[in-house]
Amino acid sequence: MRIAFLGTRGVPARYSGFETFVEELGSRLVERGHDVTVYCRRHHALERLPSHAGMRLLYVPGIPTKHLDTISHTALSAVHAALERYDVTLICISGNSPLALFPRLAGSRVIVNVDGSDWRRLKWGRLARLYLRGSERLAPRVAHAVVTDSEAMRRFYLDRFGKDSECIGYGASVPPPVRSEMLNRLGLRPRGYFLLVHRLVPENRIDHLVGAYESMETDLKCVVVGDAPYAGRYIAELRRRGPHVLFPGYVFGDGYRELMHNAYAVVVPSEVGGAHPVLLEAMAAGNCVVVNNTPANLEVIGDAGLAYDGQAGSDALRPVLERLIANPPLVEEFRGRAATRAASEFSWERVTDRYEELFKRLMTGRVLATAEAD
Repeated sequence: MRIAFLGTRGVPARYSGFETFVEELGSRLVERGHDVTVYCRRHHALERLPSHAGMRLLYVPGIPTKHLDTISHTALSAVHAALERYDVTLICISGNSPLALFPRLAGSRVIVNVDGSDWRRLKWGRLARLYLRGSERLAPRVAHAVVTDSEAMRRFYLDRFGKDSECIGYGASVPPPVRSEMLNRLGLRPRGYFLLVHRLVPENRIDHLVGAYESMETDLKCVVVGDAPYAGRYIAELRRRGPHVLFPGYVFGDGYRELMHNAYAVVVPSEVGGAHPVLLEAMAAGNCVVVNNTPANLEVIGDAGLAYDGQAGSDALRPVLERLIANPPLVEEFRGRAATRAASEFSWERVTDRYEELFKRLMTGRVLATAEAD
């Protein structure tokens, strides 16, 4: 099949979970004999490679502002994809769902991976939230199939819109680093730091960890990996509140893997979205994980991690971290649980199987009974 991915910044993955999803899924689809194209944002590309891991890369412009970056780029990509007439077009993010009409009218089978409820993100103003809520409602009406990444989001679409979805989570794979000096560069020792990896935006609640850490007495360090465009004020406030926290910015490749494989514990405080790929990767790397107690996060960890009351923020996270500091055997126990659960439940090969089966059903006209179809 000829398959296109739209709506992300593109690959190689250097920004968020959706880019990792496209890279991991797309490369495996190529290995299975499919022709895969990924639409990349021209102004975010560090180097304009013609291909990556067998995937053809197309670089499309957009308007690089907070509100227009994603939608403008995806609109141009959707028009181009319509002209290309792919067999399957997979569009990421519910806010892009109105643009599914372009490839759909051209005969492509269209899937929207909605992730979480994007309108809940704190960075959006009133008009943006209204648009995103409308797009969320529109997704199952304009796409042949909607994909949610957790049962919590699947139930949301059923209860809110009366529309079923394909529930396909993410995989997890974090091989040990080949070579890296990241620990030495940051002055860290193995198992000597708490780690958080996220886009540094308000709804990911990095402030929960920063506040909890600064109020504790511990020899462990705290490392917050990530960055974000259009969030300079929030990031400056984090740095002000966390003078003892290390903020190395974006870290990819072996540096990321080294940090992930050597953390004492990994904290995932995000309060929105579905299953977070970084949480799955932390578990796959054998970490003790601590999460905000959202339904999607609790669904991912099962009994293989710890949770805190996200509504109470830093005040609830601090005692959980202090418990881990005081009880290293407990940390080891949860490391083992996390690795076992990740290996049994979150396989990229299994995810690829699910998507490939969905593509085939769509191509033969067999879709969910509640979905709108041609």
